[in-house]
Amino acid sequence: MPTEESIDDIIAANLVRNYSPHLAPNTRTAPPAVELRAVLKMAATDMLRSFLRKWRRKRRLDDPGGTIKPKALYQAVDTVLARLYVESDEKSELLILIHEPNDILMSEVEPALVTAKWFNALCQLYQIRGEDAKLLDVWSRLAAGEWIDPEVEDPLSNMFTFLNEKKDRALIRQWGVWLTKQDSERAIKLLTSGRKHNRQEDDFALLQQIQESNPAAALQFLEHLVLRKRSQNAALHVQLATLYVDQLLSCVSDEATSKLWRAKVSSYSSSQTNVPFLSYFASTTPDSDSKRTRLKTILFLQASELYDVEPIRTRLQDYEKLLSLELSIVEGKLGHDRSALSILVHTLHDSSSAEAYCTLGGEVVPAKTAQSLGERFSLQSWAALFVPPVSAGKAKSSAAFMKRQKSVSEERKRELTRILLEVYMSGGEAMSGRTAQLLAAQGMNLDVVDVLSLIPPEWPLRVLSSFLERSFRRTLHTRHEGQIIKSIAASENLAVAERTWLILREQGAIVEEAVDDDGEDDEKSGSEKAVGLGLELDEKTALLNARVEEGKVRENVVDVEPEGRMFYSDNSGLT
Repeated sequence: MPTEESIDDIIAANLVRNYSPHLAPNTRTAPPAVELRAVLKMAATDMLRSFLRKWRRKRRLDDPGGTIKPKALYQAVDTVLARLYVESDEKSELLILIHEPNDILMSEVEPALVTAKWFNALCQLYQIRGEDAKLLDVWSRLAAGEWIDPEVEDPLSNMFTFLNEKKDRALIRQWGVWLTKQDSERAIKLLTSGRKHNRQEDDFALLQQIQESNPAAALQFLEHLVLRKRSQNAALHVQLATLYVDQLLSCVSDEATSKLWRAKVSSYSSSQTNVPFLSYFASTTPDSDSKRTRLKTILFLQASELYDVEPIRTRLQDYEKLLSLELSIVEGKLGHDRSALSILVHTLHDSSSAEAYCTLGGEVVPAKTAQSLGERFSLQSWAALFVPPVSAGKAKSSAAFMKRQKSVSEERKRELTRILLEVYMSGGEAMSGRTAQLLAAQGMNLDVVDVLSLIPPEWPLRVLSSFLERSFRRTLHTRHEGQIIKSIAASENLAVAERTWLILREQGAIVEEAVDDDGEDDEKSGSEKAVGLGLELDEKTALLNARVEEGKVRENVVDVEPEGRMFYSDNSGLT
């Protein structure tokens, strides 16, 4: 081997030997010498590249398994050839070398590829070698704009596709949080895929990381935990309720939105419609982010039982005129029935929701309304909170929205109906029409005496006429029904007595006369009287003797009736 350390040393030594001192000032700086040095170096590079190619072809024939010669030799050949391709700008040749079996040393080639900005070739090399972390790092730099390579068209989509295919939870957690800054929608889908059985501690830690990276994406992940995964952790419900109220108050702070919502309340109050305000608002308000925010907030505040209600109520009290429906929901959650019904009746003028509140035992939004809104505005996850979680193996049905986990007792309905009646009456004679409708619809839950004591004397009789007619008719019906049931029971008793009479007669009975407590003489005289009449009070013995005498029934046997009556006969005809 040559004693020189590099090709440059060989070329310099030959230039000195052949041209010094003929080239002035010296062979290192003279223009002809510089040009000649470049030509010789290029020729040497071409010869080296040609030699290494031939060596690789020969290797494939002589040593296809790469086990005959030392591995370091193969690494040197492939690494040098790759470096030569990069330096000579032969990208196609380098890609061929990368996709063929090779022993390239990554640490030697990586800096050269980064310097040449051949990031596509670097990604392919990482992908072939299974360097997943390094591959994702290059794509992330390209997606962030730190590096640029037109040959890598969509590095962000490459990352999502790669992570979805790999399903490596460690990589997904590491890069999913970073991806929330680039594309929160796809990042949350990536993070939530396959997390059904994760521990709560892992979910909380991941939520904290996402909040630090992108608060908007953190809200989406929180919704996934509470709405889709149906977490029963109260802290998560409190956090989600707080975020929803924050968004709702942010919408109210917008002047255009606030003005529109006030107009909706005003138009609803003057419309005299029986449609609940929530349905009216959803149908007549143009679609917007603020509308969806309010619908989501209303559904969650009504359906969730785990958030802290008092802080929410405190924040909503300043917006009673504008957010009456939301305030009535939280008042109902706190058990302030009269306050909730007063807001619905006097502030919002929503009698339909007030009456539904009584029927549902303190809930403003029925499950059926929630289901309808979920289907119309793609809020099924929020509407699903109105029913208990469906266990595995059971299909979800729309009928489930009509069944609540808790049942409302009749006593509770009557109590709420009475409170609503009092709220109506507190509005004066202007509420007499609505009071009459309530009495007509909920008369079965109201006591006539209580109603008569509550109605102001100056109200016209027509307000009570329908209620009184129905109440009296219902009372009379109940009385007649009781009489019929009593008669049926009596007839059933007679039929049973008739069927059992013969059975009792065949079994026989011993009739004993009543005996006074103070004397034995009375008992004895009673027995003697029976003997004097020729009667046998032991019916079993008499019946047995009668059968023995071949059907000659003795006429002095006593029959005992089930009702305690005794009939007897003798030869004298006395009965």
